[in-house]
Amino acid sequence: MIIDNKTPQLVVKKELPGYEEKYFLEGPRSRLKELFFSIKVLFEFIRGFRVLHFAGPCIAVFGSARVKPGSDYYELGRKTGAGIAGLGFTVMTGGGPGIMEAANRGAKEAGGKSVGCNISLPKEQVANNYLDLRFSCKYFFVRKVLMFKYSYGFVILPGGVGTLDEFSEALTLIQTHKILNFPLVLMNRGYWEPLMPLFHKMIENYMISPDDLQYILITDSIDDAMKHLHKYAVEQYHAKRIKEFRRIVLFGE
Repeated sequence: MIIDNKTPQLVVKKELPGYEEKYFLEGPRSRLKELFFSIKVLFEFIRGFRVLHFAGPCIAVFGSARVKPGSDYYELGRKTGAGIAGLGFTVMTGGGPGIMEAANRGAKEAGGKSVGCNISLPKEQVANNYLDLRFSCKYFFVRKVLMFKYSYGFVILPGGVGTLDEFSEALTLIQTHKILNFPLVLMNRGYWEPLMPLFHKMIENYMISPDDLQYILITDSIDDAMKHLHKYAVEQYHAKRIKEFRRIVLFGE
């Protein structure tokens, strides 16, 4: 609650469910508050694990929430979602509107599975209507961990700062071998091509290795994107998914 000095009235500041994250990032607080926050984060992770445990092997699709249905970018998202479903993967997005909705919609229309990790934000946080499975997060970092945990590849469509952050996160995990040989596809060459001079400058200055970029594909072709995902994501899934998990009725599965 904030007091407005210009008037005697009280101005109530409405906080979103994840507002604690803001205070957590402002530095140390009391030990008790830090403990309670950690417990809340732990329970959010556990809830996410339970919801997504049987989501199936996923390909994560990232892109702008501001894209409108019927636009070229939206249609690109639909075709991408349909292509991923055709490979047998679950399409995982941030669960919101725009390109996220388009990819989930494309998967559903193609008879595939569609899941979303939504989050509470001041704008654009409403979940789309094309989700078979949905998990709503309070904390941004929990959402990112869950989306990377269950994905065997990443498709980056046109987007803003958040999309660029997700692309950088995926590339960093691949570069540092936290995840191995996972494909990273940038859809729409005209939109993402300006990144390449920066990457070449990094290579010239020995900031990164040329090998760090070997799993990146920049393309306008849905077919080429799906071939790239099939080459690396399918191989990774079969190599890693040795154990299949059974549903346990006691856990409500």
